[in-house]
Amino acid sequence: MLVAFDLLYLNGYDLRKLPLIERKAHLKKIIDGTDVQFSESFEVDGKEMFAHACKVGLEGVVSKVRDSRYPSGRGRDWVKKTSAQRETLTIAGFALDGNDWDGIHVGRRKGDDLIYAGKVDHGFDKKSSAELRERLTPLIRKTQPYTKRIAHQGIWVEPELNAEIKYRAKSAEGKVRHPFFKGLREDL
Repeated sequence: MLVAFDLLYLNGYDLRKLPLIERKAHLKKIIDGTDVQFSESFEVDGKEMFAHACKVGLEGVVSKVRDSRYPSGRGRDWVKKTSAQRETLTIAGFALDGNDWDGIHVGRRKGDDLIYAGKVDHGFDKKSSAELRERLTPLIRKTQPYTKRIAHQGIWVEPELNAEIKYRAKSAEGKVRHPFFKGLREDL
C-alpha cells in the first residue's frame, strides 16, 4: 500500500514554496479515487500521536509544521520518529554467506502452526553469532519447520529456541520489517 503525505511538483510546477497545507490539498485532489492512501494531518499532541502509532503497529510518524515551505537540505520544520516493537519469535533456521553468519529465519506460532515471519540479519556480533550457531547446529533438520513452505534458502532447525526480536513494523503478510536480534529467550 502506498501512503502519500506531500506533493513537491505537479504538472511541471514546483510546489515547494507553497505551505504544506496547500501542497496537501493539491495531493488529495489528484489521488482521490485511486488506490493511493492519503495521509491525513492531525493537530494533536506529538507524544500522544506517536504513542498511538506505536500501539497500532505503525512504523512511526512524520511531523511537519502546517505552514512550512519545503526547503532544500535539512531543516527543523519536520521530524520523523520511528517506533520500535518487540516480539518473541521461534528460530526456524539460520543462513550462512559462505561460512560467515548471515542471520536467522524466524516464525510466529499460531496454534500448532509455525508461520514465516522473516529473516533477521542485524544485531549479531562475532560472539553472539558464534554462540547461536553452536546452539543451533545440533538442531539441524532436512526440511523447513514452517507449516507453509517458503522459497528462501536456509539451514533449517528444530523450532526449539526462541529469540527476542526488535522491529519497526510488520508487513501485510506479517513479516517483521527492519528486524534486530536482541537475544535468546531462555525463560520460556
